[in-house]
Amino acid sequence: MINVIPPLAAYRQAIEQQGFESDQAQWRAAGLLQDCYEAVHQHASHAPVVRGVYLWGPVGRGKTWLMDRFYQSLQVPARRQHFHHFMSWVHRRLFQLSGRADPLQALARELSAEVRVLCFDELFVNDIGDAIILGRLLQVMFEQGVVLVATSNQPPQQLYADGFNRERFLPAIAAIDRYMQVVGVDGGQDHRLHPGEQHPRYWLATPGQTSVLGALFSRLTAGQPTSAEPIELGHRPIPVLRQSEPVLWCRYADLCEQPLSALDFIALCDRFSIILLGEVPNLSGRQRAAKIARGTEDGVERVLAGDRQLPELSAHDDGVRRFIALVDECYDRKVPLYLEAQVPLQQLYTEGYLAFPFRRTLSRLQEMQLQRFGRA
Repeated sequence: MINVIPPLAAYRQAIEQQGFESDQAQWRAAGLLQDCYEAVHQHASHAPVVRGVYLWGPVGRGKTWLMDRFYQSLQVPARRQHFHHFMSWVHRRLFQLSGRADPLQALARELSAEVRVLCFDELFVNDIGDAIILGRLLQVMFEQGVVLVATSNQPPQQLYADGFNRERFLPAIAAIDRYMQVVGVDGGQDHRLHPGEQHPRYWLATPGQTSVLGALFSRLTAGQPTSAEPIELGHRPIPVLRQSEPVLWCRYADLCEQPLSALDFIALCDRFSIILLGEVPNLSGRQRAAKIARGTEDGVERVLAGDRQLPELSAHDDGVRRFIALVDECYDRKVPLYLEAQVPLQQLYTEGYLAFPFRRTLSRLQEMQLQRFGRA
């Protein structure tokens, strides 16, 4: 029989036996997760009587660790996904359910039949399509009795704060406030930066010298067949420097400056267990003055779309969005990402529209420099 350790006991054990530092914010979060754990197991039906937990705070505060201990303790049907994975599943199922009178309701019923608890990591909304879907999906999902536990770097009221047509997302915030207990997890320190055995995976490129990634690739693929054949992502050929069955080596421009999506990076990590990314430029850049999008949406009837302010992006920010998605996927899947860049890690992105989400990226890249991350 599997020894199940409830969330609060797991946190106490981590402090007493694993060297964790006691953190009052984490104690409070662990207590709420314990309450949710007990309520879920006391109520066998899917009646919407159990409130989930929304853990938010800066990077490295232990939100994901706490959620994972909760998920591992569950003895009811549950699913744990990164938010990108959850939304890719939602979009795929909605496409398959097209033609139904109410596809969102059908999706929520399907989800409630499969799981009692849904856990997903890194809730972050910046896409109008996701915002519109979540505006209603969360409400009908909760009504079907699904209990949600989620982590985020933002409190609910700040989700999609500057998004276009944000009023379409407000029902999602209202549903979170009604069906989830919101708790801030910020003990004042990034626990990912606690000392550990170093395993450098980030190098500063030296002009005129051979890339260190070449020798690293040879060491990681010793005795294995390799090639320089392109790979295919999203029906698009992507050039590579070298590849083997488990290891990929390519340039930043070929992976992050192409029209790829989070789904493509999911497929990339399905195929490769180690990724080497070279020629990473300085990603910082002065934000350019935003433009106003103006016009109409053409359909059966002429509908005025109205004006909207576009984001003040820098020259690199489209690629940085993909880089953030790549790092998120590698981190969540424990795929070591080796980088060679033009600037030191702390200077990789110091100016631009994406400064807030890049804090998480920087914290994750810093943790990747430790032996405890993944396997070399």
